[in-house]
Amino acid sequence: MSYITSDILALSFDGLTSPTIKLRLPLELQGTHPLGWGVAWYPNDNQAAVVTKDPVARGTEVMMDAMTDWNNYRSSIFFCKVKGAAKGYSHHETQPFTRSFAGQDWIFMHNGDLDKVKLGILHADKSRFLEPIGITDSELAFCYLLGKLQETAARKLSDVPNAQMLGWFEELDALGSADMCISDGITIACYYGTKSARNLYYTKLQPPNNNLVFSTDSTFLHVNDPRDYYRSSIIVTSSNFDAGVWTEMQPGQLLIIRQGAIIWDSIKDVNAKPKLKNGEGTIKKPNTSAVNIRSITKAPDGSVLSYRVYDITHSTEYTYDNPVQHSTHTFRLQPVEDPVQEVVHTTFTISAEGEETHYEDEFGNQCIHYSVHKPYNKLSITTQSRVKIFASPIDDHSLSQRQSSIPLVWMPWARQMMTPYLLPEELPESQLRALTEYAMSFVKRNGYNLIDTLRDMNLSIYRDYKYVQGITSNNTTPFEIYTSRQGVCQDFANLFICLARLLSIPARYRMGYIYTGVHYENKIQSDASHAWVEIYIPYVGWRGFDPTNGCQVAQDHVRVACGRNYRDSTPTSGTIYKGGGNERLTVEVKIQEVP
Repeated sequence: MSYITSDILALSFDGLTSPTIKLRLPLELQGTHPLGWGVAWYPNDNQAAVVTKDPVARGTEVMMDAMTDWNNYRSSIFFCKVKGAAKGYSHHETQPFTRSFAGQDWIFMHNGDLDKVKLGILHADKSRFLEPIGITDSELAFCYLLGKLQETAARKLSDVPNAQMLGWFEELDALGSADMCISDGITIACYYGTKSARNLYYTKLQPPNNNLVFSTDSTFLHVNDPRDYYRSSIIVTSSNFDAGVWTEMQPGQLLIIRQGAIIWDSIKDVNAKPKLKNGEGTIKKPNTSAVNIRSITKAPDGSVLSYRVYDITHSTEYTYDNPVQHSTHTFRLQPVEDPVQEVVHTTFTISAEGEETHYEDEFGNQCIHYSVHKPYNKLSITTQSRVKIFASPIDDHSLSQRQSSIPLVWMPWARQMMTPYLLPEELPESQLRALTEYAMSFVKRNGYNLIDTLRDMNLSIYRDYKYVQGITSNNTTPFEIYTSRQGVCQDFANLFICLARLLSIPARYRMGYIYTGVHYENKIQSDASHAWVEIYIPYVGWRGFDPTNGCQVAQDHVRVACGRNYRDSTPTSGTIYKGGGNERLTVEVKIQEVP
């Protein structure tokens, strides 16, 4: 077994978890220095952290020997470090470090060496509150970061702009090797220095492959508690684990991690916005406003808002072994007519003679009820439509009247009107509890922000769930999709709807079409009817989210029918009263953009 120099391990889960962590120390040490180790976590995600450590450990698998109360060993954040300590080190110098600040405990660990003299100059705050207890450069760096938080009046990591936090770590990186992790109990910031002697790696674990066993000479990690089978997590480590797919961090990279997901990556910089010169990009509001959104031709930034035109053909064919003597059908195939979508024309053709009744259903869908009394072996239905989709300005969620945080507050009559869209699917209580915890993980890692939570939920289903046809049915439940992490557009919409309703956010099922074109990155559902989710946002209205393609609904989507679920908005449905036998169904959708 090789001599351990230093290993760090940071874990972030999307809910309370009890991982098995074993720290393996060699029986015979090389040299005169002992080995120190420490583990920190937040029991039941409370503000107070627990740190257990031993600066002069002897033996193997010390973590198992140190833990006595496993009921309190449940947290969404864990820090762990094993280190070849300097002679004479005590608990004061053994990591992880913890300090109380702004109403909660903070934990910190560092791999590397910094110029302590220069660091002391950089950390100009001489307050007794920010004075290190031990003698290490690591704890002084910890105090420096807390001092920067105090200087900016931040109470948690999410209060600090990501780019500004990156600058703080870069200042420390200039003084030596600075592999660092810091947490406020909600967020983890992990920085990989440019002068590091060791590599840092990260990976994302999610069901059904989150129960891998990770092992090195110094560390053993396994999420094997039955309560945690469906947890997602981000792991950052300097250990070269023998399982999983790992990404090597780049020098100078900062990861912001929250509730089992990477919120910000300084390398990808997904949230970066171009800096504007003085006066550039200023929005000038006109004195008048357009009531009809189709009359708005420019966005606030001056960009042109134009419409797009599509020709759509939806063909459905039923064939039967025996003649059908009598049947009735409901067709929801006419696109929606509203301020942002105009139906230029729609034609409906059916191969069998019958009685045709046009009406608007309870959800505002344009429907056709068709009753057939003459025998047929084949029934063909074709709808051809030309539709205009108008662009609209981006919603302004900064207005005071618009609710931007969870939970939403409803007036009694509003809640009564939205009741059909607030009731989740009837599932066993244990399943609903698991789905509620999953939904709350999105809320927590987005700081209870409504729009950020919805966008994160939408994008996470797109990234974490696999599109696989033929493995689900109309009876597949949201919990089954949550556990299998695979399905089709209907399943992903049902899961999103269930999660939103568990958070008391009204959600409905939307059926329509999506235009993918030649160069569209994701072509899923371009040759069939498509399903997505619409969320009702107070003082905004219904807004579409497409978890199958990871995007918000705009001018690529043509809306047809909506309802509480698939049954309320299915394109074609019916009942055979006599005859038929075996049924075969073929559906073909063609959507083309008209120049």
